[in-house]
Amino acid sequence: MDLPVDEWKSYIFQKWSLLPKSIQDTISTADTLRDIFLHSSSLLQPEDEMFLKSLSRGYLVGKEPNAPPFYREEGNKKFQKKDYMGATVLYSKGISHARPHSADISLCYANRSAALFYLDEYEMCLKDITRAQMHGYPESLQPKVTLRKVECLVTLGRLQEAGQTIRDLESNFAAKPSLAAAQFQILQRNLCRLKMKVQERENLTASFPTTLTKAFEDMDLREENEQIPGASSSVSLCMDPLKGRYLIATKDILPGELLVKEDAFVSVLNPGERPPLHHGLESKWDTRVTNGDLYCHRCLRHTLATVPCDGCSYAKYCSHECMQQAWDLYHNRECPLGGLLLTLGIFCHIALRSTLLARFEDASEVIRKLCVEMSNKDMCSPESENLVQTPSSDAGGESEKNGKTVKTPVPGCDLNGKYENNYNAVFHLMPHTENHSPEYKFLCAVSVSALCRQLEAADSSKPATAPPAWRSELRAWGVAMLKHMLQLQCNAQAVTSIQRPALSGSKENSVTNSRQVRLATGIFPVVSLLNHSCSPNTSVSFISTVATIRASEKIGKGQEILHCYGPHRSRMAVAERRQKLRSQYFFDCSCLACQKEKHRAAVRPRWEAFCCDRCRAPLQGGDVLSCGSTSCTESVSRDHLISRLQDLQQQVGQARKLLTSGQLGDWQKSATHLQKSLRVVEVQHGPSSVEMGHELFKLAQLFFNGFAIPEALNTIQRAEKVLMVHYGPCNDEIQELQKMKSCLLDSPPISLGPSV
Repeated sequence: MDLPVDEWKSYIFQKWSLLPKSIQDTISTADTLRDIFLHSSSLLQPEDEMFLKSLSRGYLVGKEPNAPPFYREEGNKKFQKKDYMGATVLYSKGISHARPHSADISLCYANRSAALFYLDEYEMCLKDITRAQMHGYPESLQPKVTLRKVECLVTLGRLQEAGQTIRDLESNFAAKPSLAAAQFQILQRNLCRLKMKVQERENLTASFPTTLTKAFEDMDLREENEQIPGASSSVSLCMDPLKGRYLIATKDILPGELLVKEDAFVSVLNPGERPPLHHGLESKWDTRVTNGDLYCHRCLRHTLATVPCDGCSYAKYCSHECMQQAWDLYHNRECPLGGLLLTLGIFCHIALRSTLLARFEDASEVIRKLCVEMSNKDMCSPESENLVQTPSSDAGGESEKNGKTVKTPVPGCDLNGKYENNYNAVFHLMPHTENHSPEYKFLCAVSVSALCRQLEAADSSKPATAPPAWRSELRAWGVAMLKHMLQLQCNAQAVTSIQRPALSGSKENSVTNSRQVRLATGIFPVVSLLNHSCSPNTSVSFISTVATIRASEKIGKGQEILHCYGPHRSRMAVAERRQKLRSQYFFDCSCLACQKEKHRAAVRPRWEAFCCDRCRAPLQGGDVLSCGSTSCTESVSRDHLISRLQDLQQQVGQARKLLTSGQLGDWQKSATHLQKSLRVVEVQHGPSSVEMGHELFKLAQLFFNGFAIPEALNTIQRAEKVLMVHYGPCNDEIQELQKMKSCLLDSPPISLGPSV
């Protein structure tokens, strides 16, 4: 997924193992990325490229003429079974493979509009009807979609448009009386029904019900940082020779305060874990639901009505506007390389897209410096890679040299010491070249080299598509792409979202099977400034391609702003955390949580999750565990605690089975079990943790579905309080909680069955 497919990795690693030791040593000891790239590139042979092309052809990324009828037929089967979500996804797949202005694409759009209508997605339905008509929907079928359009307009309260559409349809009937008598009578009856519906709605004195959602507070930063656009004025950028760049609090920060709001410099949608579809299979059309079917490839917004690229089937967008923006920025170069990019992995794709986006900045200095690097400089360390002059601002740290205090410049800042979300900042992210294995550097270099050759071949066949500067400096950009690919292991940010089965076409229960999924991988230069802690004082969340970082606890003035890179103290033992951080990020974690746990382990053995019921201090001992606090005399047998833990685990399992059944009585039982399991979550993660918030959200859903109003309102309030700190008001779960609260407050005080 991040790296190339296994077949290509195995092929290149074997190629590396067969190289003479002298060549291996030359690449392993190369001082510069330029040398690594040039030596590796010279070893890429035609047979290697042929093998890579054979792998790339396994992905069906073009417009396949036989695919739309297949997907439309499969979608119709789902539609007949009233699985409208599944039908929508299959119609979308058919649309992505169809040529523009063809019968196939117009029919798929029209069929998808019907599925969206039954999903109550009326705005999307209207857009699909327009698209079907724009692509040449058959005139004989126009009345059918026009009636659907009227239904949508009436439901949305757009009565004037609905009336005009009915009059236009009646005029068409009068002008072209070509319908059979039976069809004409059916349409006339539908028209009369809709006209009456419009009149009824116009006569209503009451206005449309107000939306259940209330206006949320502004998501913008209260006061933006002058030095770091995208960051709050509550933080400051510092530089340390040992730990590099980092952020500190310039004042006391309260839990929930927004500290960073940054749009990704670049992001690439995660295609999902799917192997190449090799030729020769009985059915080569993939009916599985992937991220690419549900999210925009540019802005990452969730959508049920994707709009495909006109030239390929793998890039899909939430709107024509997003499609055009992607095309202008990068997709015009990526479009013919879809299979290759899927084969080479997300890191290689991000490396290419970063350099493509750099063309739209004032990159003349970047290009010039790259060409200089190609001839004499290393591109591995920040000290030798500055693309601008050394900042003369206050940004940076201080060091002693010859008895004098010297300012340490912050890599990535401009002449005025400003650190912005741009290619200069991305270029200065550390690649850690010296820490990567020679085999890994060889894999990245050969993959980038193969990609550059394909770009060069595409430019030769269509010279007008690439600017002359891009073609002439393609080798220099290849070195830059290698650097970006090496940067990503330590600097890539996973863009995540809570996905419910309803969003993926699954019929699973939405309470039990909601899960966090990785939508995309991106580069966020400002977010990359944060150092790691296994017990961080911030939480990160995403809205579209925008990352938001909020204080998850009170942060005192002068404290460092810390982010968790993945291994968290509540989810992983200290030794396992440190090993993971060492292997992926190349450092030994010495955060406060690790120091405390190492000290605790040195003093006494660690007994996971068991603590004193009276004072919450850790228990210790053999068969009988005693409280570790000198002021507490509580003790308990180890067997008793193990029995209690097993009982809780069994209750959690029972709760999940009851939740899946969906029956009211079972929902109440499962709520009881879930309340008990919350105790385990609270002990392991803490009462204000994001994990606690998600579990409270599930419990609120249970009470809401059981119509236990007091319990639901109380749990909603608790869940809101926790989740608001971590996510802010625009989070999907918070909005759903507020919808549930509004619905319950507007309901009569009725209780179905005993309360829990």
